[in-house]
Amino acid sequence: MSLLHLDSSANRSDESVSRQLTALFASTWRAVHGPAGYRYRDLAADPVPPLDTAYCSLGRRVERDGLVPPAGVGDLIESLAEEREWGLTRPLITELLEADTVLIGAPMYNYSVSAALKAWIDRVSFPGAFTAPGTGDNALRDTKLVVISTRGGVYAPGTPQEACDFQIPYLRAYFNRQGVAADNMRFISAEMTMAGLAPHLASFRPLAASSLAAARAEVTALASVQPPQPVQPVQPVQPVIRATS
Repeated sequence: MSLLHLDSSANRSDESVSRQLTALFASTWRAVHGPAGYRYRDLAADPVPPLDTAYCSLGRRVERDGLVPPAGVGDLIESLAEEREWGLTRPLITELLEADTVLIGAPMYNYSVSAALKAWIDRVSFPGAFTAPGTGDNALRDTKLVVISTRGGVYAPGTPQEACDFQIPYLRAYFNRQGVAADNMRFISAEMTMAGLAPHLASFRPLAASSLAAARAEVTALASVQPPQPVQPVQPVQPVIRATS
């Protein structure tokens, strides 16, 4: 079992609710599965560079050649700039492909995801990155996705601001398009996270506390799921033959 843990909150302090919740998931997961398969990347501390012309040129060349798998992209590089861009891109794709579960801390910024997370998404979306060589199957079809969403307001279905949520619908559509099955996606939200700070939101503090408690419980339960145990083959019972006189 392997877990790729991504944090994208610009706030790297202990005040970040998304970081609190992803840390809870990761520590619980490691207690169940062990530390060997755990990989962490802080997209705010180590930002993914934005795309440039060389990335686009290399990507278009790959598309013209029929979506070459990542292992063959190096043969199509024509400049040092393209080599640099692929050097920045391939390790991120490899991390994603090797993960059984991808955990993303995704605070809502201006109704959508953070620039740090969007830069990662743009870079790993290299043409052909998720197409299995030889078979053409989608390489992410068995990947599990857990998104920890934190929002300063309330955007749940049925609320007045539901239409302003361009965060969860975007991430759901993006990963589904990349091949992650709908049944393998889980979105856990903590809402009204600004209520404890902003005086004009003080009346919503009980709602914020309730939402955070529910999110913590769901995170803990989801991360605690035991891996399936291999089924032991049943040995056939040999009939006992008794001699008769």
